[in-house]
Amino acid sequence: MSSVHFIGGEKGGVGKSLVARVLAQYFIDRDLPFLGVDTDRSHGALLRYYADFTAPAPLDDHDSLDPVIEHALEQPERRILVDLAAQTRQSVSKWFDDADVPGIAQESDIGLTWWQVMDAGRDSVDLLRQWLDQFGGKLRLVIVMNEIRGERFELLESSGQRQRAEALGAKFVSLRHLPDTTMQKIDQRNLSFWAAANHPDRASTGLGMLERQRVKVWLNRVYEEFDKVVP
Repeated sequence: MSSVHFIGGEKGGVGKSLVARVLAQYFIDRDLPFLGVDTDRSHGALLRYYADFTAPAPLDDHDSLDPVIEHALEQPERRILVDLAAQTRQSVSKWFDDADVPGIAQESDIGLTWWQVMDAGRDSVDLLRQWLDQFGGKLRLVIVMNEIRGERFELLESSGQRQRAEALGAKFVSLRHLPDTTMQKIDQRNLSFWAAANHPDRASTGLGMLERQRVKVWLNRVYEEFDKVVP
């Protein structure tokens, strides 16, 4: 069975590209073949950090995402990872509707998973509500609570949207906090997470032994979460 993973959340700065990067590294470390598709014209995190595995797909036309399904059909054993830029849900929604993508996916035995990345703010809760209104029950949903963008999710809990999502079969994972200084060094040096965790040359990475160890521990904890939800 093929599988396509859309990394969404609509809101800029919520951590979508970070989740895409970690999921790409997860696929690599778990020896799971994948192709990344990067829709962000200006920032392109997958193209920046995992260029050898990634193709660009800016959402300029009605058929910009057609290759996603074509790639899934060409190599069923390969996962397709789509990093969606901010404010692209309308384009993706139109693509879903115009081509009946969920219907084609069901007929072709392609699993569609939407990863909704959330911070602890009100906007993320509202965007989850909008997503559930539009897509609830149509796609497999994984909700990522990004603790790097806020560790307390009381607004989500009190809104009733978590319970609503769970009733529709959604799964929840937590993206634990990694120290800001460590993440900044990784980003400044354009490091993959493998390099950040394993490359021993401090002059190249800017990371000392204990910082590399923190990255390893963090990745292992994230992978434990992903193991629960990645088909």
